[in-house]
Amino acid sequence: MTPKTASTLLAVLTGAIALALPGAGALAAGVRPTGGASAPAGPVRASVRPLTGSGIATWFGPGLYGNRTACGQTLTPTVVGVANRTLPCGTLVKVTYGGRSLVVPVLDRGPYGRIGAEWDLTTGAAVALHVTQTVHVATHVVGSAANSPTLGLPAGAAAAAPLAGTLAGGSIAA
Repeated sequence: MTPKTASTLLAVLTGAIALALPGAGALAAGVRPTGGASAPAGPVRASVRPLTGSGIATWFGPGLYGNRTACGQTLTPTVVGVANRTLPCGTLVKVTYGGRSLVVPVLDRGPYGRIGAEWDLTTGAAVALHVTQTVHVATHVVGSAANSPTLGLPAGAAAAAPLAGTLAGGSIAA
């Protein structure tokens, strides 16, 4: 086999694998994943490849309200999102715990505790998923949304009532 033939074959196989990845076709076609806490109306970027896994999740919020997240949002009890040390701001992650799923944006960096947690839920996300302690969650990157200061805020009037609109900030996924 010549080097040119090998390169062509490798390119064809790489393209076929990319098309076969779960969710790649929907993202490439511009289909919006469900949810995304107050995700802007713009198109979803397909630059984040689908990623499935599980890990330890903690939650944060009290004592930090009023501070800015690493991605520029002001943290309140109603903000629905997640912190992760490596995913880009605005990455949409489906988090599943106890039979409940929620699509949330990455809003902050962390967690930084020494227990090996990979995810740090905001209070709003923890309340929506009924998380009250450190737990093991399933995760799946489903896309991304443009990062903005309002990403993760509940829609409409829910932002005015501290925990009343928590479920409006993210979308309960089937």
